[in-house]
Amino acid sequence: MKWNSLLTFAGTAMLSGLAFAGPDLGAAEQQATNWPAIIMFLIFVGATLGITKWAAKQTTNTKDFYTAGGGISGFQNGLAIAGDYMSAASFLGISAMVFLSGFDGLLYSLGFMVGWPIVLFLIAERLRNLGKYNLSDVVSFRLQEKPVRTLAALSSLVVVAFYLIAQMVGAGQLIKLLFGLNYNIAVVIVGLLMMAYVMFGGMLATTWVQIIKAVMLLSGATFMAFMVMKGVGFSFTNMFEQSIQVFSKVHDLTLDDATKIMGPGSLASNPIDAISLGLALMFGTAGLPHILMRFFTVKDAKEARKSVVVATGFIGYFYLLTFIIGFGAILYVSNNPQFLDIAKMAVTGKLELVGGNNMAAVHLSDALGGDLFMGFISAVAFATILAVVAGLTLSGASAISHDLYANVLKKGQTTPESELRMSKIATLGLAIFAMILGILFEKQNVAFMVGLAFSVAACANFPVLVLSMFWKGLTTRGAVAGGVVGLVLAVVLIVLSKAVWVDTLGISDTPINPYNGPALFAMPLAFFFCWLFSVTDNSVQAQAERKAFDAQFVRSQTGIGISGASDH
Repeated sequence: MKWNSLLTFAGTAMLSGLAFAGPDLGAAEQQATNWPAIIMFLIFVGATLGITKWAAKQTTNTKDFYTAGGGISGFQNGLAIAGDYMSAASFLGISAMVFLSGFDGLLYSLGFMVGWPIVLFLIAERLRNLGKYNLSDVVSFRLQEKPVRTLAALSSLVVVAFYLIAQMVGAGQLIKLLFGLNYNIAVVIVGLLMMAYVMFGGMLATTWVQIIKAVMLLSGATFMAFMVMKGVGFSFTNMFEQSIQVFSKVHDLTLDDATKIMGPGSLASNPIDAISLGLALMFGTAGLPHILMRFFTVKDAKEARKSVVVATGFIGYFYLLTFIIGFGAILYVSNNPQFLDIAKMAVTGKLELVGGNNMAAVHLSDALGGDLFMGFISAVAFATILAVVAGLTLSGASAISHDLYANVLKKGQTTPESELRMSKIATLGLAIFAMILGILFEKQNVAFMVGLAFSVAACANFPVLVLSMFWKGLTTRGAVAGGVVGLVLAVVLIVLSKAVWVDTLGISDTPINPYNGPALFAMPLAFFFCWLFSVTDNSVQAQAERKAFDAQFVRSQTGIGISGASDH
């Protein structure tokens, strides 16, 4: 299978609810070894493994392992959240989407941003005041622990599992192309490094890996955007006008037709898919377990709010850069023969880049800074995947050890030492699981897995999380019913959509579900079933849960009752 074009990437992955994860890179051709990239990658790995060794000495209990002891500052945490959020698909995918489609790429950049006000105003402060380690703590605060924790842990693991597969396959194909390494070796390297960061350094090491990666990515993207703007006299008008002219020549269009790249195109022309995409992008961020887990690494709710503000600033700046980089690729890559796959263009009759169109940003780095800068950007792309998989693994280990093992199986009757031991066993298991699946799915289209992960977050986690914090009437029966409906319906609708049923599984030429985005259908139904099964529940347990809401509300607003409450 060849590397997907960006239209396929956008149509299947984004409209299935893609937020930020490794793109489907397909079966890339193995290239000659890129020594500058190898050297810079080794420098990054050496530095982060040194941090892991230091963090291992600081990580002595479960609080250290899951939340870095709550000792991360708001600014550091904001930068780490940005590092967790700005993935290879954000960098490679959006810039390449702009490269092929123009304005449409900006639509997705903005879409990725709209979830953050919800996290800031609805989620961050209450989450920090109510929880201990993860979102399951918050959801089960006044509800029955066993069923609610089991549901939250399972939906979190579904998000993490599909997300991990996408990242591992993306990493393998990216490194196979850029570094000249064998695919299986690349997957194993990522798995072993991920395991080392999390198992030995816990949240502290993962946080610093994400911070370093964010600084590297922002620095590289800033330099690329600066060089592009310098070439057009720091004028957006010049950049757009020149891009339209180059676009018309490269794609053999009239200037009037080429001007259409400055307006919305066909990537979300179906209104149902467009609305579903908007809902998934807006609410999915507030349900992602590895993002929400970061709010427990700070000492109090004030620092949690600061984290979101800082993260929003860095992420917004980064997406502006990807837009400039995309137009820069039109100017410097699309008309440069050394970056074009002439043989493939002769077959398809379309613009094709060496290694696939998702490589527009990497080729631009070569055009602007030569082999050395391309090596840096290649290493940054790999570091990006490492940082994301480390955060995912940690949230998966938390779901297994803290929720399923400590609170469901052992009913809270465990020691911190045994829970920490189970966390490390879970980390080992997740790493091996991710490596095996990464190798098995080498030639599969994994874009739908990313969409599935984000849709599950929006349809299963978000409704239960927000209702547990804001609605007095929510009961255990309602939370479980709504969560199960959201989880199952999101999975079923995506499996039956064109992205999976036709493009991936090849079962038939016509999808059973004509729409790619499940959020418009699954998320409202999840809310509805939460409401229906709660208002019809008049059991003694349900009445006690409703009465417990007032105490939960006070704690969510003030933080009274948690360690460090004096800081609020």
